[in-house]
Amino acid sequence: MVIKAVILVGGPEKGTRFRPLSLDTPKPLFPVGGVPMIQHHIEACCKVPDLKEILLIGNFQPNEQLSQFVSAQSKLHKKIIRYLQEFAALGTAGCIYHFRDQILYGSPSTIILMNGDVCGDIQLEDMLNFHRGREKAMITIMGTEAVPSQSVEFGCIVENKQTHEVKHYVEKPHTYVSSLINCGIYILSPIIFDFISATINTNVDHRVGDGYADLSDLSSRRGVLGRHNSLASIGGAALVEILSLEKDVFPRLALSGGGMFVYHTVGWWSQIKTAGAAIYANRHCLKLYHKMHPERLAKNVDKDSPLIIGDAVIDPTAKIHPSAVIGPNVSILPHVVIGSGTRIRDSIILSDVHIEDNCCILNSVIGWGSTIGSWTRIEGTPNDPNPDKPFAKLEHLPLFSEKGFLNPSATILGAKVSVPAELLVLNSIVLPNKDLTHSYKNQIIL
Repeated sequence: MVIKAVILVGGPEKGTRFRPLSLDTPKPLFPVGGVPMIQHHIEACCKVPDLKEILLIGNFQPNEQLSQFVSAQSKLHKKIIRYLQEFAALGTAGCIYHFRDQILYGSPSTIILMNGDVCGDIQLEDMLNFHRGREKAMITIMGTEAVPSQSVEFGCIVENKQTHEVKHYVEKPHTYVSSLINCGIYILSPIIFDFISATINTNVDHRVGDGYADLSDLSSRRGVLGRHNSLASIGGAALVEILSLEKDVFPRLALSGGGMFVYHTVGWWSQIKTAGAAIYANRHCLKLYHKMHPERLAKNVDKDSPLIIGDAVIDPTAKIHPSAVIGPNVSILPHVVIGSGTRIRDSIILSDVHIEDNCCILNSVIGWGSTIGSWTRIEGTPNDPNPDKPFAKLEHLPLFSEKGFLNPSATILGAKVSVPAELLVLNSIVLPNKDLTHSYKNQIIL
């Protein structure tokens, strides 16, 4: 039995809500819990017996950072891990269909498919057993409950409660459909590619008109595409090749009764769409480390070490004054220097940051190579789900309110930002390479 995994990592045209952090590193490589975001996906996949290969599919240009990550993960887990670059953004169905020969090479019996911008307590083995227990399963979707008002921001699933077969699927409906939502994690049987092919063929017929309905194969149809005015292209990809699982495949598959099931997860799950969401995800990843990677969590050692409160990850190369107080929910990356009396909570401190004495950093991300002067306060506003509402999910608020004001959120400093001593930066976003001269509140510093 051969199992493969595919992780969809998107591209530079995606992740715009993650700026300014995605200006300096691809969003999938942004550290959450002290390690790149998609490393959590890779670690979850590597726990699955019979996993032979992991394919990362995206539209990022190959670069040294991405290549080094793939090589390091391959050596660490002793698995084949490769990055496949799309020639254009093809959508969640279009990209796996484009690379179907690579995915199906070696005749895998099952394929794990994961969106790169989700995180959670992902139990793939239980989900695989659920999928295998359904005789005609073509695809199994991981689903979780959401409050009705939030469910419309996700893919909504209507299921047969007894069999868990999906009877109806709508991506981000305009009105309430179901509180069961799509988590962006799937188990596929190889036959799904036949259904995707049929969907593409149907789309071709709709676009080129009945006059071309006798074209029997996709290559012939593609020959028509360049000559037909109604079939435009985006970034070099014919529109017919741009296909979404959530919008094009799942609704059609649910209506056909073709073997789509939903596996309910009760573990924590969230999307990481914004930089502020990374702080929320960081907290929960640190909490999961207690059962998955306790060795990653920092511990109070002696009086010559900083005080650690709650969960924190601190790279061994970081230099922190013993009088500093770190945590809870803090990640500190390599080569960070933190001065005496500094307090850090609910924050991510990226590599090569220098924080001087007596600073206070709360609910913030401090970008690579930034410097924070003494007695400076960097603070953001947490945007956590409502604890009084069961199944509430993180709200991804727009940048600006309806009145045109910046919505309160985490404070984000881009790379190489310099903040002088004795300033306050509150609920603000600072683009890279800025030298601040005074305090800011609820502003974007361009």
